[in-house]
Amino acid sequence: MTKPLQNITDLTLKELQQALSVLGEPSFRATQIHQWLFSHRAATFDEMTILSLALRKKLAESFSIHPLSAVNYQECLEEGCENPTQKILLELQDGNQVESVLIASENRMTGCVSSQIGCPLQCPFCATGRMGFRRNLTAGEITGQVYALNDLVAAREPGKALTNIVFMGMGEPLLNTDNVIEAIENLTTRNYRFCLSQKRITISTVGVIPEIQRLAKSGMKTKLAVSLHSADQQKRESLMPIAARQYPLAELGKALSEYSSSTGMPVTIVYLLLRGINDSLDDAKILAKFSKTFLCKINLIDYNSINNSKFKTVYSAARELFQQYLMNAGLHVTVRKSYGTNINAACGQLATVGIQNPQ
Repeated sequence: MTKPLQNITDLTLKELQQALSVLGEPSFRATQIHQWLFSHRAATFDEMTILSLALRKKLAESFSIHPLSAVNYQECLEEGCENPTQKILLELQDGNQVESVLIASENRMTGCVSSQIGCPLQCPFCATGRMGFRRNLTAGEITGQVYALNDLVAAREPGKALTNIVFMGMGEPLLNTDNVIEAIENLTTRNYRFCLSQKRITISTVGVIPEIQRLAKSGMKTKLAVSLHSADQQKRESLMPIAARQYPLAELGKALSEYSSSTGMPVTIVYLLLRGINDSLDDAKILAKFSKTFLCKINLIDYNSINNSKFKTVYSAARELFQQYLMNAGLHVTVRKSYGTNINAACGQLATVGIQNPQ
């Protein structure tokens, strides 16, 4: 059986330059090819008319262009929203699949993209964690998700485009930092047909401390969100066993303080409220104490159910008391609406078909 040619969109710009060098071509050709792939979105090498026929033939003999293909599509209309939340299942060249979500809200079209197939952190309240971990996504595969979602926007309203991107889909972005950063470069390159400001991109993490420190020094202007879910170390370990043990709260707090100080940007603390587990006033008090040590804002979110889970959604009265305590403590707090719960597209619900609701 013939081995498939390598998908050229999986190469970073540096790897593309190295590949062109092997083919005996000058490095500037890599920049031209990169533009054809990630701005013009060429489907074949023949479309790259700026290149010589000889080079196009070399490329076709060594590489393929294999865009992500949509294999399933779902949508649901949120109450009070004119446009539906849309979830798309995309197949990769190797047959693996990944889910991405288009979230429509007032004045925004947000693309929620995945960074890994599955997730190695195994948080028990998350369907993606129950999948286990397959592999990291390449920068090209991450970029391809954004293009697929942007095509949905354009199909809905010609001339419109995504306004925001959040790395809150399947996987932990900061366990795949190189490819996430490369994808962001693809999506924020000036003069490319799709170009978004880094300030409109949010990277969500469980708190991978070395990579948070790396982002702080990188000069990137993306926003940072940290899934905390408890400011008590023991309780956080029960909810996020792998993440909490590897990146304990005391060290995480220092890293977030350094991040906000060096970047001048607030960290978004994402707090999943779970009934009877982390929703008491005592929980709010320790969260307030933790959050006052650095510049931040807090997003409270409700639990989105998955099958065979012991967790339950918080009572609205408990949520209101929790929020009010934090606000009285002088913190900026919002309750974040979940989109797409009816199609398993909300936070914690993403998983490829067949593993969505594991037994």
